Amino acid sequence: MPTKDPLADLSPLSFLQMFVTQSIKLSGSASGAVRAEAIEYLGLTASSCLELYARNQMQLPERMNREQYADLIVYIKNAIGGEFRSVSAGPGVVHVENRRCPFGTRVQDAPELCRTTASVFGGIAARNFGYAKVELKRRIALRDDRCEVCIYTDREIAEGQMGDEYVSEGETIVSRQALADVRTRVAEKMAHALCPAGRKQDAHTRPSIVAESRAMREILRAVEQVAPTRASVLISGETGVGKEVIARAVHTLSPRSPRPFLAVNCGAVPHNLIETTLFGHEKGAFTGAHSLHRGLFERADQGTLFLDEIDSLPLFSQAKLLRVLQEGEYERVGGGQTHHVDVRVVAAANKSIESLVDAGQFRSDLYYRLNVVPIYIPPLRERPEDVAGLVHSLLAALARRHDGPLKSLSDRAWGQVMGHAWPGNVR
Repeated sequence: MPTKDPLADLSPLSFLQMFVTQSIKLSGSASGAVRAEAIEYLGLTASSCLELYARNQMQLPERMNREQYADLIVYIKNAIGGEFRSVSAGPGVVHVENRRCPFGTRVQDAPELCRTTASVFGGIAARNFGYAKVELKRRIALRDDRCEVCIYTDREIAEGQMGDEYVSEGETIVSRQALADVRTRVAEKMAHALCPAGRKQDAHTRPSIVAESRAMREILRAVEQVAPTRASVLISGETGVGKEVIARAVHTLSPRSPRPFLAVNCGAVPHNLIETTLFGHEKGAFTGAHSLHRGLFERADQGTLFLDEIDSLPLFSQAKLLRVLQEGEYERVGGGQTHHVDVRVVAAANKSIESLVDAGQFRSDLYYRLNVVPIYIPPLRERPEDVAGLVHSLLAALARRHDGPLKSLSDRAWGQVMGHAWPGNVR
């Protein structure tokens, strides 16, 4: 009697209904770290069972080569409804892609499902080759046209590549999520900088940034690297993506954190007042100037000045801004005395400054002076992993504010949350 294929009864829809529902509920009742660990644990646990079954069906030898490994993981994924195939790759790399997700478009409601694929692929590779790094290059869950996965089985070749690492230690597979701890490091550094010595800080009130997506964790890693330097930073992205939050993180993690952090929206200041806002004015400089006014640069000395909507700065003010950036000196409106200042500038724009430069509406020399370290924050619709983290954060904040129990969203509400385009982004 032929052996019944156990995977034949594993309907993609039934698996989706069971696992996606539970993982989405978990998203609403657990922290990002706990959720990621649970999903990864599921994948690693399933990987050994799936490998054993596929080996028996495919009659593979005890020690597989990389070509056989590629055939095995393709077989497993296609058995539950995928459309995977191997793609030619160099030595030490297995490259596969998928045109149809077993979970259909509903995987976009739970992009964390992709971590199960990474941990299944990584767990099997680590057991057979001792080491693996899995990079999810493209994902249908993130609305790419296909899934594309690279599994690096050679540690030297994997060096410098993005991905989650898996290492075999005896019969145990140890995993290290790519950039998983950068969010914790940034939160701890911000807490240390903002919390006076000797004062305990409640875990719920510690400063934090929701960073479930790889894009946001890459941004936090860039913040860690650039914050201790004197380099100017230009943050770009749509309105509401959190540009000022990142600017504050740059300041807080820098040696300037004890000094002021001042912010101004250049687009909200009338053009005839922008220079006095930035550089101040002397008494009697113009009608109504009844006293001396110290501008933002003077008040932010030794600290950080955040210039939001820098693309709105008029041309006649850009030359003065360039001078203070290059020489550290300026003059108040109506005054002839040169003042010296040491201010780090973090600027932000929600329009393409390159196009403004091409149109002659923004000075190219000022743009290159501001754009020493560029940081781009994608809109929320392009990083759905962060949506669940934001929902959890807001629900927890509401529970604390109203002194009530932590609540979670229904399945229907989760579907609406994950399907919304969020035109206002995080704001």
